[in-house]
Amino acid sequence: MNSYVVVIPARLASTRLPNKPLIDIAGKSLIERTWGQVIKAVAKEKVFVLTDDEIIVSHCQSKGIQVIITSKDCLTGTDRVAEFAKKYHFDYYINVQGDEPLMNPNDIKDVISALNDIDEEIINGYTEIDNETDYRSLTIPKVVFRPDGRLLYMSRGAIPNNKIDTFIKAYKQVCVYAFPKKALLEFASETKKTELEDIEDIEILRFLELGYDVKMIKLSSDSIAVDVPEDIDKVLLKLSEQND
Repeated sequence: MNSYVVVIPARLASTRLPNKPLIDIAGKSLIERTWGQVIKAVAKEKVFVLTDDEIIVSHCQSKGIQVIITSKDCLTGTDRVAEFAKKYHFDYYINVQGDEPLMNPNDIKDVISALNDIDEEIINGYTEIDNETDYRSLTIPKVVFRPDGRLLYMSRGAIPNNKIDTFIKAYKQVCVYAFPKKALLEFASETKKTELEDIEDIEILRFLELGYDVKMIKLSSDSIAVDVPEDIDKVLLKLSEQND
């Protein structure tokens, strides 16, 4: 089986939600909740938070979370993972976004299981959109892929669409990825964001623009990414339903 590590990129300087990793969600920080979901899937010794901020380093250390300091010059979270990959060798780097406090541990396990069947491929998760609000949301990346599951495109816009602009069927990204080392290093060799990546503000598009295939695998719909303040209310509601 391919060797792997799980990494959680986190930074304070979020434009949509400043100080996001440290936001309190029912008594725990956002980053602690995300980490807590990840270690339900893998041993905590295999999980690292990656950050460029000493405040997050101190917070993680106080919670017993392994944390690595990275450069402040990283263009994106994926570039941060690539910087880690230059120093720590694994076949695959499982990237869970730091704003996923409800990440289903089974989704992480499914991505790890998929490593048995691939060789130097990139994996990303998706799930079906079940309401028009998510379909229209500009903070949720929508996914279109080929019948064989290879990613065709990802957009913050409402895709796929039609002449009368009606929601019929769509899918959204689930922010857990598996990156082979070679792809990460080529990704990070770019000195600026690629054109579509920059327009959409979606990192996975850089891989498409560099000529890589991205294999999309279906995951659960449990995840709620925290991008704007309204997302916190959604997470709190779901936590109350789970009595967590």
